[in-house]
Amino acid sequence: MLDDIRAALARESPRYAGAPVVPLGAGLDNIAYEIGGELVLRRSRDDGPGVRLAAARHEAALLTAVAAVSSLPVPEPVFVDEPTGILAYRKLPGAPLLFHPVADPAALAAPLAEFLTGLHDADSALSALVEVDDAPGAEWLAAAATSYETAAAVVAPADRRRVEAFLAAPPPGPPPRLTFCHNDLGAEHVLVGGGAITGVIDWTDAAIADPAVDLGRLYRDLGQDVVERIVARYGGDADAVGPERIAFYARCALLEDIAYGVENSGAAEYARLGLAHLDRTFG
Repeated sequence: MLDDIRAALARESPRYAGAPVVPLGAGLDNIAYEIGGELVLRRSRDDGPGVRLAAARHEAALLTAVAAVSSLPVPEPVFVDEPTGILAYRKLPGAPLLFHPVADPAALAAPLAEFLTGLHDADSALSALVEVDDAPGAEWLAAAATSYETAAAVVAPADRRRVEAFLAAPPPGPPPRLTFCHNDLGAEHVLVGGGAITGVIDWTDAAIADPAVDLGRLYRDLGQDVVERIVARYGGDADAVGPERIAFYARCALLEDIAYGVENSGAAEYARLGLAHLDRTFG
């Protein structure tokens, strides 16, 4: 990967050819590096060069389209290197909210409401760039139950009763409408600096989905009060972001986080934060 990075920089942006290369992390789908403190280079983990290039071109097109409707900064594509399938974009300032909480989370409600209103009302140009994710509530609940099988070992007995009651209850029905969504809008993908939001990253999972999903992960990470403030300012379809649906997705996502932290030693912080937020999320 490092040889490919150097080759891509020499072709596309020679001024960074000798800049420091710092690993940023690797997810299930992509691996990322920071270049000279200014660029982020990402590439799909897929082994096929054609697939990697297609993924990079698609992400660049999506980021460009999202930037046109987003009230918050999103990564700005700089180049797509065809031989390597590497996408480069400008590094946004700030740090992930998940690991750098702000003193007043309620202050984030207004900018997040404006951001989600614009995103969920995006036109068909964005919709054409993503797939539909309309997994039914029963599928979400089944995945949550699987996560709980792993998470249960670290959940306190008193909390287990509430989690198990949730898993035994019927899931919500189909959403009133589907919209363009970030679809993974957790605090790990919201950047902050100086107590304000500086950007929203990682649009890999963007889809036409239930808009309550975007609010569910914010509920998981920021709590009910902040999300109620967001909904109060939300200019989209209020019926599509009802409190029951939001809480349902928050609880499913929290169990997924705890299980992820238990299963992956390098992600223990996800389990710790998930357990810290369990009481308020299942309250």
